[in-house]
Amino acid sequence: MNQNTLTEIITEQTKRALWEVKNVIECVPDEFWDKKYCDMPCWKHIYHMLHSLDLWYINPNDKNFQEPLIHETDLNNLDKISHKVLSKEEINSYFSDIEKKIMLYLSDLTDEELLDYPSDCKYCKFTLILAQFRHLHTHMGMIMGFLIDDTGLWPKVLGLEQPFPKGAYNKYL
Repeated sequence: MNQNTLTEIITEQTKRALWEVKNVIECVPDEFWDKKYCDMPCWKHIYHMLHSLDLWYINPNDKNFQEPLIHETDLNNLDKISHKVLSKEEINSYFSDIEKKIMLYLSDLTDEELLDYPSDCKYCKFTLILAQFRHLHTHMGMIMGFLIDDTGLWPKVLGLEQPFPKGAYNKYL
C-alpha cells in the first residue's frame, strides 16, 4: 500500500471498503433478501447504506446530484415502509455506479483539497469521507450480524493487510 499522501491512503481504504460491501451483498442468500430486520427487509438496509454513500461521500448538497433510476421517495429511509422491492441485480448495478463515481472522484482529489468545502456544503471533503466510512461500517456491521446470525457464516473481509482475491474465492471466512 502506498502511503505517501492522504489521498492515496483514502483511495486504498475506499477500495477495500467497497470490496467488502460488494462481498457482503453477494453473501446475502436469496431466502434472506426480503427478510425483515428491525422491521425493514435486508435489501433496504443495503440500499440505505449505498444511497448514503452515493449522496454523502462527495457532496450532499450537489445541485447536479441525480437519484438513481431505481429510487423513489423514502426508499432509502429505514423509518418508512416501502412498497417497492429492489432485486439483488438492481442493488449490484447501483453499487457499480457508486463505485465508479467515487473512484473517479478520488482519482482527481489531492491532499490540498481535503480541507476544502464542496459547493453549498457545511462540511469539508475530508469530513464527508470519514463520516461515510463511519456510516458505511455501522451498517456493514449490522448486515454482517444479520447474516452471521441467520447462516452461521462470516462474510470475508480484507482488513488492512489481506490481498484482494483474484479469480474465484471463498466469500466467507
